[in-house]
Amino acid sequence: MRLSWIILTALFLGAAFYLGRESATTARPSAAQDQSPDEKPGSHRLAESMQRKLDHLRANAALAQPDQTPTILTEEEVNAYFASGMVELPQGVKKVSLQGKDGVVTGLITVNFDEIRAGQKSSNPLLALFSGTHNVRVDADASGSGGQGKVHARNVNIDGIDVPAIALQFFLEKYVTPKYPGVGIDSHFALPEKIDTATVGYHKLILTQK
Repeated sequence: MRLSWIILTALFLGAAFYLGRESATTARPSAAQDQSPDEKPGSHRLAESMQRKLDHLRANAALAQPDQTPTILTEEEVNAYFASGMVELPQGVKKVSLQGKDGVVTGLITVNFDEIRAGQKSSNPLLALFSGTHNVRVDADASGSGGQGKVHARNVNIDGIDVPAIALQFFLEKYVTPKYPGVGIDSHFALPEKIDTATVGYHKLILTQK
């Protein structure tokens, strides 16, 4: 089933409450499947807990009057879900780990920029940072209210080097926004499944439906 959920890379999808906005349907691993090398002990249980909460949100949204009791997604559940292979990451994004605290999402991401650029070459010096595979850190303000989510990427660094805003803007406009309209340093989007509010708390995301 196509999922549009939780804090995906604020840099590349700019949608703090999306998990694979354009992902194809992914199969749920069975308990008998081998654990991924990236998964920690107990992560399968956490990923399954996350899936149950996503199923609840979807079923609740189908009601004429959804239950407004908050659904809380923990940081551990979200990260275990990413590591489990239960969601298809965007092209070029290899690994994602997320941290949340008081309205701010920090994404620690392994990215193959060559895959994102899909072989497109440029002599523009602003794009010199965006090649090869690197570790990216994104700090972003994220919130949702009235059924609308918004994300502002306040800082991005690649292998510990801060990316100038003008270079980031150029890269996003050339390689990301054409694939994901409305996504950039500042992103605005409709929240899925009748989610009315989304609040990033201390290592958790709190969602209410309406």
